[in-house]
Amino acid sequence: MRVAVGCDHGGFSLKEVLVRLLREEGARVEDFGTNSEESCDYPDLALPVARAVAEGQADWGLLLCGTGIGMSIAANKVPGVRAALCHDPYSARMAREHNDANVLAMGARVVGPGLAEEVLRAFMGSRFQGGRHARRLEKIRECERRPDN
Repeated sequence: MRVAVGCDHGGFSLKEVLVRLLREEGARVEDFGTNSEESCDYPDLALPVARAVAEGQADWGLLLCGTGIGMSIAANKVPGVRAALCHDPYSARMAREHNDANVLAMGARVVGPGLAEEVLRAFMGSRFQGGRHARRLEKIRECERRPDN
């Protein structure tokens, strides 16, 4: 399992906790930064992670900022990325099973480390179910391919 990870200053401390968990689970982590709590701009971290996922350099991505909102918005601008903002295990599981989410975004000011670990485990432990959900994803892919979009 190859995981691309990125955070801004608001997500830095939570990133440290979750990267440790990922490595304990055997993941190869590519950390795109940031590496401190010094203020930075979330698109500068979200977009390289999203591109790594879209280009197949990572199996999926993890993005963290204060709320997770900015990171998920930025990541979803990259075609082929389905970033899901999840702050509970159920949403994380559904994001994978029904939406084939390939990037998990969380807000470090919204969830604490314990809950964030549960959310991450739910995301990691779930797989896309296909079936009726595949038809819906194809409609999203079709939209991404349209030049007028």
